[in-house]
Amino acid sequence: MVRRTRADMEQTRATLLATARAVFSARGYAETSMDDLTAQAGLTRGALYHHFGDKQGLLAAVVDQIDAEMDDRLKAISDAAEDPWVGFRLRCMGYLEMALEPTIQRIVLRDARAVLGGASPESQRHCIDSMQRLLASLIDQGVVAEANPQALASLVYGSLAEAAFWIADGDDGDARLAQSVAALDLLLRGLRVTTPH
Repeated sequence: MVRRTRADMEQTRATLLATARAVFSARGYAETSMDDLTAQAGLTRGALYHHFGDKQGLLAAVVDQIDAEMDDRLKAISDAAEDPWVGFRLRCMGYLEMALEPTIQRIVLRDARAVLGGASPESQRHCIDSMQRLLASLIDQGVVAEANPQALASLVYGSLAEAAFWIADGDDGDARLAQSVAALDLLLRGLRVTTPH
């Protein structure tokens, strides 16, 4: 009997994730059979069951991977900005712009919502926590009006998530993105501390 090393197991998992991501992106979850997927990966159904439980578990793992990458990209956007408010605004806009990227659109915004009911509660909590820290800092700096940062983060995140689903759901994504960015600016203006003239 051949013993599989930890490195072999991690390689198998990585291969399944990469293959699933490519196939789900190209065909969509519903049009992908487990036999096609495992054949393309050069692996067995048993390997898929062992690592992910089933096809839905594999989709959830792919979504988690993409979510983590999106979060890294958004953090880089806000970190690179010349001031915290601009960084926060650009981060929000960046999230909406990602709704037009084919892989994110199909896997995260369409298939994950249809099959899994949306992002995992853990992923949502991570996004809200990240946004809460940014907003708390902006409130402390007197840039954003006094409010509970968690409540504010939940509202802003919810608005962004629903707008991203709306952008991804139509054939007129560019127009929907432009309309969403205009609405986002209106929403964000309401957060700012108004300075007397």
